[in-house]
Amino acid sequence: MRRWNGWGDDTVQYPLGARALAFLREAVGEATAPRDVSAADVLATIPPTRLSGLPGQELISIEEWPRLLHARGQSLPDWVALRSGCIPAFPDGVAFPLTKSDVAYLLEYAEEIDARVIPYGGGTSVVGHITPEPGDRPVLTINMRRMNQLAQLDSISLLATFGAGVAGPELEAHLRARGFTLGHFPQSFEFSTLGGWVATRSSGQQSLGYGRIESLFAGGTLLAPAGEMRLPPFPASAAGPDLRQLVLGSEGRLGILTDATVRITPLPEHEEFQAIFFPDFVDATTAVRRIVQARLPLSLLRLSTPMETRTTLALAGHERLIGLLETMLGVRGVGDDKCMLLCGFTGPSAAVRDARHATIDTAREHGGVNAGRRFGEQWMEGRFRTPYLRNTLWDLGYAVDTLETATTWDRVPRMVDQIEAALYSAVPNGERIHVFTHLSHVYPQGASIYTTYLFRISTDPDGTLRRWEALKGAASRTIVREGGTISHQHGVGRDHAPYLEAEKGALGMAALAGVTTIFDPDGRMNPDVLLNDHWSVGGNR
Repeated sequence: MRRWNGWGDDTVQYPLGARALAFLREAVGEATAPRDVSAADVLATIPPTRLSGLPGQELISIEEWPRLLHARGQSLPDWVALRSGCIPAFPDGVAFPLTKSDVAYLLEYAEEIDARVIPYGGGTSVVGHITPEPGDRPVLTINMRRMNQLAQLDSISLLATFGAGVAGPELEAHLRARGFTLGHFPQSFEFSTLGGWVATRSSGQQSLGYGRIESLFAGGTLLAPAGEMRLPPFPASAAGPDLRQLVLGSEGRLGILTDATVRITPLPEHEEFQAIFFPDFVDATTAVRRIVQARLPLSLLRLSTPMETRTTLALAGHERLIGLLETMLGVRGVGDDKCMLLCGFTGPSAAVRDARHATIDTAREHGGVNAGRRFGEQWMEGRFRTPYLRNTLWDLGYAVDTLETATTWDRVPRMVDQIEAALYSAVPNGERIHVFTHLSHVYPQGASIYTTYLFRISTDPDGTLRRWEALKGAASRTIVREGGTISHQHGVGRDHAPYLEAEKGALGMAALAGVTTIFDPDGRMNPDVLLNDHWSVGGNR
């Protein structure tokens, strides 16, 4: 069963060994396990529904349990709210449409009762996309997970059309049974949905080879309060601006994506993952930049800083294997400042062989030592298991959060340093923090920077939230000051909305507000997401 107050399936655990626990306590300090409330305690606080004139119960549930399950996502403020029971608002009902007609009917119903509408995919948002806000208007959450079927597969044109609620494993199962793949594997892959990927401009872990969702999304259907917009899956068009770009990253503000056509790829002939270790981050970054700019056919380049490398090895277990690795690297001149690069090679066997040789040759020129497939394959096998560590750490008394940005290669080293420095400077007196970073996606022109930070949970929920706000705010202001995007793959939601104007400018924000007015004249679709309260329906207030 899906956890109601944490990540993933409640039967999956992520135990930490003695070495990992010792590393954690040395880095952050001893912690006290929090006193979390029970689901029964939270259910007792849910107010009566404000929905009226309900359509058939097969579409909308007003029971307390689904309303609780749809009250929050996976951001740290969401966890604090769920674990403490301090949830200021719940959806008044949760709808489960089966067809496009059902979605249209639900939007009409929301208009009749003047309800706010929250589109919901897998509930994996980490920046506040699906949180109901207190207010006088009722809130209807529309869960798209039942619209998950493969509608059409064109093996000649390499196009597949799915219901937007299809989750990653279902989508890949449909395609792989027919010899194809989408190749989109975000860390939330097991639970997130195709519609959510499109709405948040998602990036999969192997996007270097397969492309981000904006290159995979070919078309679809958007149902908005103002009407229906169909986006044909043309291979290319010069007929004015590409309206698909309005839907990509729209985060539910324009309407609900009911189906999506995606560009698929035949299953690769060969795929392998390897690890290369560098003596320091400067040499490693230079090597990675040269590799990606050579446009070799790789699907993954993921580079960890020295601190993330140490943390990864400390938490990995397999102490004998790690010891042998450390000894081998030490003999080759790769010591305490080592950085791990994970490489994914995907495609025809001959192309994979050539790309591997070229990558290793370039790495050697910068002191890189190839450690073979063992670590790469272990990462591949456990890449969707890592988020479960959040549950384990919370139960031990530690909070963990992530943030990310993207910038050009000339700014990458300084951006990493400045983000980490900002986090350390924002730590409250008497507290400690553990910070580590990796380049999660690389491009010929630059890279994404993905930073994780751990700190101790406070004795009261508000204290934990204040610590997070100080840390998140300091890092976000630094990203804006240093010229990075406020989000590379997590979207904007509520948490990043205050910083969006710095990236888009006043005219850009007014344009976004104007577009939302056309699609959603009454401002009922996911209000306060993407555009904060400074930007109202109709433009700048």
